[in-house]
Amino acid sequence: MGGTLSDIAQQLKDANKKVQLIYAFNGAGKTRLSREFKKLITPNSDSEEHGDAVDSWLARDKILYYNAFTEDLFYWDNDLVNDTDPKLKIQPNSFTDWILVDQGQDRNIVTKFQSYTNDKLTPKFNQEYTIRESNGSERVIKANSEVTFSMQRGDDEDSGNIKISKGEESLFIWSIFYSILDLIIGLLNENQNAPLFSQLEYVFIDDPVSSLDENHLIDLAINLGRLIKSCNTNKLRFIITTHNPLFFNVLHNEFSNGNKYILKKEDDGTHELIPQKSDSPFSYHLLLKSELKKATNGQLYKYHFNLLRNILEKTSTFIGYEKWGDLLPLVEGGQENPYARIINFYNHSSHSSEEVAEVTDDHKRVFNFLVRKLDEMYLLKMRSE
Repeated sequence: MGGTLSDIAQQLKDANKKVQLIYAFNGAGKTRLSREFKKLITPNSDSEEHGDAVDSWLARDKILYYNAFTEDLFYWDNDLVNDTDPKLKIQPNSFTDWILVDQGQDRNIVTKFQSYTNDKLTPKFNQEYTIRESNGSERVIKANSEVTFSMQRGDDEDSGNIKISKGEESLFIWSIFYSILDLIIGLLNENQNAPLFSQLEYVFIDDPVSSLDENHLIDLAINLGRLIKSCNTNKLRFIITTHNPLFFNVLHNEFSNGNKYILKKEDDGTHELIPQKSDSPFSYHLLLKSELKKATNGQLYKYHFNLLRNILEKTSTFIGYEKWGDLLPLVEGGQENPYARIINFYNHSSHSSEEVAEVTDDHKRVFNFLVRKLDEMYLLKMRSE
């Protein structure tokens, strides 16, 4: 039976689950659902746009959320006159002031952004400065209101300011949100009644993967999944919506105990949440294996090691093994399986994309060997039971 998006928001609130994951086609109402949910939780907040009620985006309220309006806080000044100094401008808002000024998280934001992109692609937040207007008056440009990007070279010089791609821009904005979420979860893990976050109950994340390729998308999903699973307070609940089936399925595998839905828009304009069975990712498991086999004959990227580990984790859980590494072929000598070490090298979020962007020939051979052994590892372990 269909209902309004307000009804759907109430249904999500009543479920009272730590994680709820929703898949929906574009145009089905994901972003509008995030707004309806926010109105349900904080009914006295009237506007989301451009700083009018940005204080409510901070953890000083009951809900923190990421959606299209978050990205609207950032826009480009392309320096159309000289075409030499493009800047990503930040609309004045408490959202970025809190993380950049109050918490001083600019270095962490840069590090996270570079881990997704390239450790030579360097964002720089501006210091306060003064400009002279055409009429002769002076105007102060507030610190942390602009970001410039440059490509660092080996000789300690940079390329000068450049305009980054739309995908890189999305990753930068996500890195700001991720940094504040990481900080909040860390503080709540230490003290679930931390004064600044004592009212926070929900984190609503609406489709952070627009304009991303599969490599970045999977990295983002895995990092987000691990961060949410690290949250050990029961008071904080997460709702994630997406139109991307790969993002949905990676997170589906990460949250075995969460609620999963498809948001469907009916012909009459009503909406319905359709629950997904716990075993629904199995066909995706087979799809992953197909993708890995294709990678053995084509271009191999670091995210393929993420997919390989994902399959090993789920297979080991299904068989009843405590560690996914127990599935790997045995190697004499040493305490750490070298195959597990190579897989972990490409999965660790502390490694920047530049550090592991190129898969070495030796690691390609290991990857191809393990993919060929997937079915054999599974069958041998089952027979040994």
